[in-house]
Amino acid sequence: MRPFTLNYALPTGQSAAVPPYHFDVSLQLNVLPDGRPAVSDRALLMATGTTTSTAGSQTHFDD
Repeated sequence: MRPFTLNYALPTGQSAAVPPYHFDVSLQLNVLPDGRPAVSDRALLMATGTTTSTAGSQTHFDD
């Protein structure tokens, strides 16, 4: 049985958008092509919006 909310919560296909940053495994950060952390670009943050993570909230008391 498939939960009703999964009909709306999952993406229906691949996004055509290509973000102007990539994830750097060694730094554990999204970085811009010039090497700066993506979080340092205010215009990029305003354009892409924000995300939240609840990954640590189950295991860390200070999240």
